[in-house]
Amino acid sequence: MLNTTSELQFSNEKNTKIAQLASLALSGDAASSQKNSSGLPEKTGYPDSVYVMAANIFQGIQIEKSPDQILIKYGNEPLRSLSESEDESLQRLSYELAFSALKYQDILETILIDSYIFPSTTIPDHLSSLIIVMLYDFQDRKFQARLLSDNEESIAEVQEVENLLNSFKTKLAAALARCRIKHDALSIYHILPETVRNQELRASTLPLYAWINTGKISPEEVYHILKEKGYSEVKSVLHIDDKVFAVDQHCYDVLIFPSHLKSDLLNTDLFKNYKLIFQDKSRSLAVHSVKALLNMDDDILMVNTGSWYTVAHMSILTNNNTSKIFVCGVQSQAKHPDRKNLFTKMGCKNIEILHETFLNIESKDNRLQKVKVILLLPRCSGLGVSNPVEFILNEHEDTGLLKDFSQGGTSEDKLHVLAQQQYEQLIHAMKFTKAQAVVYCTCSVYPEENEAVVKKALEFQDHGIKVQPYRLSPPVLPLCSSKEIQLSTDKFFRMEPSEITNGCFLSVLTRERDPTETVSVKDVLARAAAKGLLDGMELGKSSKQEKKKKKSKTSLPKASTTDSNSIQMKIAEFLNRETNANANWSETSTTKTSLPQKNITQVGSSSLVRKPNKPATHPLVPTFMKNTPPSRPYERLTNFVRPRPEDRLISLKPVEIVLPPVMLPFSSPQGIRPLIQTQHFYYRWVGPKTVVPSYLSTPSISRKGGKPKENLPSSLLRRPRPWL
Repeated sequence: MLNTTSELQFSNEKNTKIAQLASLALSGDAASSQKNSSGLPEKTGYPDSVYVMAANIFQGIQIEKSPDQILIKYGNEPLRSLSESEDESLQRLSYELAFSALKYQDILETILIDSYIFPSTTIPDHLSSLIIVMLYDFQDRKFQARLLSDNEESIAEVQEVENLLNSFKTKLAAALARCRIKHDALSIYHILPETVRNQELRASTLPLYAWINTGKISPEEVYHILKEKGYSEVKSVLHIDDKVFAVDQHCYDVLIFPSHLKSDLLNTDLFKNYKLIFQDKSRSLAVHSVKALLNMDDDILMVNTGSWYTVAHMSILTNNNTSKIFVCGVQSQAKHPDRKNLFTKMGCKNIEILHETFLNIESKDNRLQKVKVILLLPRCSGLGVSNPVEFILNEHEDTGLLKDFSQGGTSEDKLHVLAQQQYEQLIHAMKFTKAQAVVYCTCSVYPEENEAVVKKALEFQDHGIKVQPYRLSPPVLPLCSSKEIQLSTDKFFRMEPSEITNGCFLSVLTRERDPTETVSVKDVLARAAAKGLLDGMELGKSSKQEKKKKKSKTSLPKASTTDSNSIQMKIAEFLNRETNANANWSETSTTKTSLPQKNITQVGSSSLVRKPNKPATHPLVPTFMKNTPPSRPYERLTNFVRPRPEDRLISLKPVEIVLPPVMLPFSSPQGIRPLIQTQHFYYRWVGPKTVVPSYLSTPSISRKGGKPKENLPSSLLRRPRPWL
């Protein structure tokens, strides 16, 4: 199948240089293996089936060039493999090999031309992809022979391409060395664009995220089992090679593990029994945002979910509710025959599949009348993801995503198409009149797919329908760092790609509250009870309290916060005490009205020796004695409701203001006269003469040794008392 026509004749001088360059390439290419994200110390090659699957993947995503720049032609006919492998590990190896070959496509094509393989051989176009992926693996193994297992089934095309590459081994190594010298790079890894190298670096350190199936096991039980297996709980798993785990700060049911522990964890019963599930954190952030917006009986509509694990996680979080989860866009049931079996094993019971695409579902569909929250996970560029291979396999994304990652960005035309699709889906989600919130989540780093789409949808939303418009709401997830708070100042939740997490954008849209809508106390308490905030409380108490408040407003304006019956009893007791003490208080009231500005010092002295239970009744006595007789208490209540202007500041609990007036004459000497004249009339009552305690005596009193005179306040102004 591969016919060698002629070999290019090299001079002795050139052969010497090639030998030197080949020696350099074979001995100094160790740096190229450092970029391998799998971290294997030694490359031994792949099975034949992996090369064939990788070649077919590469053929579908290879970068097409203009006719004048085409060096190698790739056919459209895929290679036939023995059987389509369902082994996830082999699929991952195939995608990784195809993605690596795609990143170095230009360099590998140059090496094939420079080594004179293509001019010297006749190669069918449909084998070009196989040559590219096998050449990448050949140079990654430093041009060492592949180790074959005895029980491995060989494929003829793979064997022929391998023999061809081995025959050109020296020339390929020399071409690689010249390429490295041309770019002044230690390895071809350093020839890649900086954005691609940074993405590979993040992928090598990115930890594993796994959410706990709380329908089958509690988080505390998971912690206990992991600790029994030798795992230790830490705050951060970054740069730790031991068996450790950490609890995520945003999602209480998400655990974080170092990446090198994946094979060890997959062999545990926690993962075999679907008690722990590996998934990207962005999907957990999305479902937790939806959960925070739900009531007990609210349904959910999920759009473009990708992985069934996202649907299962949403179902597990709502197991205790009566919510139903609708998943749209599932075109064929034969595509996922084990879907129901998966949901059964995970304990998911409230999921219903809709086979229509989202844009074809009417907003007034009878099945979706109880849907209150819509989770929209639109197809995006995904450049916030550090490991695109894992993202494609786990979230069932398009393999064309690898082409954008290999170039370090998305083309303007593709970005415009994606943004238009996202806008159409978001606008359609906002047309569901019964829905109250939309959660929009992407893994993109482009504002054109994130903020621009949301703001455009809010600006052009349909205001003709008789519902409240949507508005942008703050994130419902906890903000765990100052950087997150800074990134969320405009009400968008963002996570930038880093060595500990993939990039994520999340926006929450909620309907504005209708200003004409009246929400009863019963409805508010019902919503609080649905969220578990009223443990052990009865909802019927609110209406009774409202009735009591209404009754209290008709009797006592200032007693609305206390029980009305208790207030009436206290008032009756207060009036009885007034009646019994009428004889003694009448003289006091007369004295008060006849003394306009005297005996200020005696007032302070008499107020100091009164008992705490008596002063509570004194301030109101003059008013009652002047207006009503003591034998008609209920008429006093009417007079009390409408007091004189100067008595409005007197409360029904005067015991609370007994002590402050005692110190008032000494705290503000300059303003003492107007203050006493306008507010505190009970200071003028005549009481028994008492000796002022020594700690309250003034220099003027102790020096004269007699009764204070009328001009005592002026003497107090002239002599300061620093001990107060």
